[in-house]
Amino acid sequence: MKRYINILLMALWLLPFYACEDFLDLEPLSQPVSVNKGDVNDTVIYETAAQFEAALGGVYSDFRNEYWELDYFVNGDAQSDDAYAGADNPANFQIDEMRIDATNSNVSRDWAYLYGAIGKANIIINNVFEIEEAGFTDQRKGEIKGEASFIRAFHYLQLVQLWGAVPLQLKEITTVSAELLPVIYPQMFPARATVDEVYDQIIKDLEYALGTVPSTGPDKGYVTTGVVNAVLAKVYATKEPKEWDKVIQYADAVINGSYSLLENYDDLWNGMNENSSEAIFEINYEGTSSSGNWGASMFRGVDWKKFNTPSHDLVAAFDQEGDMIRKNATLDFQDVSGKWGDPYWPQSEFPFINKYRDISSPSPQNYIFLRLSDIMLLKAQALNEQGDVTGAADLVNEIRSRVDLPDTDATTQEQMRLAIELERRLELAFEGHRWFDLKRTGRAIEVMSNVEGPQGSITYPVNENKLVWPIPQSELDNNANLLQNPGY
Repeated sequence: MKRYINILLMALWLLPFYACEDFLDLEPLSQPVSVNKGDVNDTVIYETAAQFEAALGGVYSDFRNEYWELDYFVNGDAQSDDAYAGADNPANFQIDEMRIDATNSNVSRDWAYLYGAIGKANIIINNVFEIEEAGFTDQRKGEIKGEASFIRAFHYLQLVQLWGAVPLQLKEITTVSAELLPVIYPQMFPARATVDEVYDQIIKDLEYALGTVPSTGPDKGYVTTGVVNAVLAKVYATKEPKEWDKVIQYADAVINGSYSLLENYDDLWNGMNENSSEAIFEINYEGTSSSGNWGASMFRGVDWKKFNTPSHDLVAAFDQEGDMIRKNATLDFQDVSGKWGDPYWPQSEFPFINKYRDISSPSPQNYIFLRLSDIMLLKAQALNEQGDVTGAADLVNEIRSRVDLPDTDATTQEQMRLAIELERRLELAFEGHRWFDLKRTGRAIEVMSNVEGPQGSITYPVNENKLVWPIPQSELDNNANLLQNPGY
């Protein structure tokens, strides 16, 4: 405790060296300078509507950082049975092989990226209604706060799925003083909230967003009511206990809205149908130096060995189902003879992810984070868990018919569970869902204990503890109130 008090006292000592005498800017240097009104309890971050609009744009821009362009897909796919780590990064090997430790560089940077975005959102959420400006209406303030609330919730959903119990940081620290020490100490050095508390906050933010955000946006990269409904369906299908009636409620709000499946599955990935009727939330790139998707080139290309090499287990699943349309749209086999070796695949027939095809630099390749078929299959799962196997089959068959597959032959609830799991795997491969699907359905340990490789089963050291990541060691070193997850 003495150590952390000394840190705060040092911060107080440094205050005279800042432009504002009683203000300590704890945000990254790239953020706008904060403005102090002169009262220690009246510190604001932005003063005009234009500044808040720009700040919201800054929060949206975090969907183009390294977490969302690369690590999101490593965490959701390479950690599952759909992909091997690929490339040559030891941190990714640890993730793929289920031997992560608290010093893993991906673990620490993902924690920082996610909390960094949350910190930006907090400033907007807590301050936008403090601004009085002609033409800056309460409706627009509510929309801005709602969009920021969604983004905060979406980032906390990543955190709770990766780490379980995590700190809830909902307020920005604007002023450091000896008098405020009892208040700011737990903000600077927070303990972990329970998983239930994190989900409660996620739902609270999403419900606020649902009542305030617009129903449409300029493109699918903006938070709308459809986006919020889709994530609420996901949350209620993930948190324990599951609330299947709410999954159906929010999934129906999406399905009965303005979305529809594209006629051809490959049209989702051919670059000709961005922001399509099937997309719910899609990150848009312009292919410029300031808005180029460098992440696409991390998964495909022969200039160096790429990340997330498709697995034999996934290829076998496509082949066993006779699902050639989605296989060809999802996978691209190339001859890489003389370029690199691989323990799983021959050089003459090496697979790449085929969903992210434009690997130019800078690339205009969009990422689709949420789309209609995902939500339809969540509803199918909810119906099946409520005993409506026929209703679940109708949704599964609608998705299968698009790729010329026959109706599912599942007739019992247990058969349908596995049918939906397989359908989600083949439909959503390399979109960052697989690992989290296995976790939320309680199937991760069983599935990862029976993964088939080129020479038989691959033994992953998976157990209950490995279903969540370790708290980064750097965070434990800086915050005595954090406790490590069991098994690390």
